[in-house]
Amino acid sequence: QVQLVESGGGLVQPGGSLRLSCAASGFTFSSYYMSWVRQAPGKGLEWVSDISTGGGSTYYADSVKGRFTISRDNAKNTLYLQMNSLKPDDTALYYCARPWSHWGQGTQVTVSS
Repeated sequence: QVQLVESGGGLVQPGGSLRLSCAASGFTFSSYYMSWVRQAPGKGLEWVSDISTGGGSTYYADSVKGRFTISRDNAKNTLYLQMNSLKPDDTALYYCARPWSHWGQGTQVTVSS
């Protein structure tokens, strides 16, 4: 069955960086657009970024543009989100998704001094 397992979250100071990973299995990873979505405490889901099947096209929410980079390694069936210049407002549970039928369990990112 389809499985998406995120990792790489943690506590980081403002201005710091983290790289999230999402290991995919149970489907032909290279055939699907993939997405990152986040949910801040007490708020709804916020789309963060998409990437095309081959990785040549990427899309970002205005709130993360210029700071986050989505990428994928189809040989490793893995999706990534490089997050730089992190802000307290980036604190959230981050999910990877195969839009929009399958989601991972999420990885927590907390940005605080």
